[in-house]
Amino acid sequence: MAKLILTHEVAGLGIAGDVVDVKDGYARNYLVPRKLATPWSAGAEKQIEAMRKARRAKEIASVEEAQAARDSLQSSPVKVAVTAGKNGRLFGAVTPADIADAIGERAKVDKRRVHIGQPIKALGEYAVQISLHDDISATVTVQVVAAK
Repeated sequence: MAKLILTHEVAGLGIAGDVVDVKDGYARNYLVPRKLATPWSAGAEKQIEAMRKARRAKEIASVEEAQAARDSLQSSPVKVAVTAGKNGRLFGAVTPADIADAIGERAKVDKRRVHIGQPIKALGEYAVQISLHDDISATVTVQVVAAK
């Protein structure tokens, strides 16, 4: 078994900053080459604490704050202005980062917590899931409009 520190979120294993024990082959062939994890060492405790501190700064701290943010986000749609052609097709796609930026001051949302079902490549309204806390998520209406 190999002891690793996750540097990114890995589905079914953990989030950045977690110390995990995985089989040697999984660590050697998948996690370390893709820079999803680094080998654990005694001096890595500072790195772990820095990751946890950064994660805490990005997260919504309490359930009450998350519920308030959910109510705020679901009360009115989020508008995202993008460059579009004459037929309503976008030049590119709306990304989770675009949506997180558009939410901006209403709630602090990390782009990794915005879940878009299908790529948004046309003007219109879309329902987007946002994970605000472990148990609390919001379904937000995103209006994609043409930039002026």
